[in-house]
Amino acid sequence: MNDALYHDRIVALAKSRAGAGRLTAPTGSARRDNPLCGDRVTMDVRLDDQGHIAELAHQVRGCALCQASAVALTVRAQGGSRDDVARLRAEMEAVLDGSAAGEGDFAAFAPVRQHRSRHECVILPFDALQAALDGA
Repeated sequence: MNDALYHDRIVALAKSRAGAGRLTAPTGSARRDNPLCGDRVTMDVRLDDQGHIAELAHQVRGCALCQASAVALTVRAQGGSRDDVARLRAEMEAVLDGSAAGEGDFAAFAPVRQHRSRHECVILPFDALQAALDGA
């Protein structure tokens, strides 16, 4: 199971840590926890005057799937709107349920569809970002 889930692309995304850290003056910030596995994600967002994501950062204490998902989301959500983030979440959910291949790095999560108990690890950064946007 671990070989299929933690393949080279997932490991590379998790190790890249793109967007890792905290923002000094976020417009919104939220933390979400997964009590079943112990993953914890904090997302900070700063919006521009048009309501688009000007800066996005994440802090993840969790498995490689959660870390990789936060990186992939941070890259794809940069410059987007709340609606764009909702579309990104729908895309990732479609990858996880097998109804879509996913664009770019989202496609790397296709093996997770076989492991429903790990879906929450992938979706947790999306939950945190949506909550940060809701508080912005």
